Amino acid sequence: MALNKKQKKQLDVIRKKLQSLQQQLAGEKQQMDDPAAIKRIEGEIESLTEQRRAIEAEK
Repeated sequence: MALNKKQKKQLDVIRKKLQSLQQQLAGEKQQMDDPAAIKRIEGEIESLTEQRRAIEAEK
């Protein structure tokens, strides 16, 4: 079964958020001002990745 419009939109939003978070993570790793920020960003990335996998599994 193909993805519906809502699922496609959700995946698009998740991809954009992941891209933004990965850029933030790279910047945080270079500066290392707040070590807690790195763990927070990594947690958000993991959460979004799990959401993406769940949506893709619904195919």
